[in-house]
Amino acid sequence: MKPTPVRREQVALITNAPEPASAEQGSREKRYAISMAIRTICFVGAVVTEGWLRWTLVVGAVVLPYVSVVLANAGVRRTTGKGDSFVPMEATPIEAPAPRDAL
Repeated sequence: MKPTPVRREQVALITNAPEPASAEQGSREKRYAISMAIRTICFVGAVVTEGWLRWTLVVGAVVLPYVSVVLANAGVRRTTGKGDSFVPMEATPIEAPAPRDAL
């Protein structure tokens, strides 16, 4: 009976697979919707309150859209935890082909 050959190449692990883009987009949409709901509450609260609380809610309603867009556009950083997976190869010079004789 022949011994089984040993595989030397590295196998991709499912635990290192990144989150699918559709799931990432869904979570960003959910964060944005929650942030806009809080902004709406700030606007309503600013109408029904008085004093310093009103102005705090107005500032929250004005600043929150910017924060929401920044957070919604902040993608997930995809790292494997193993550092950079790019391994540079040695550069080999490319030689020009030899000229052919004219007919």
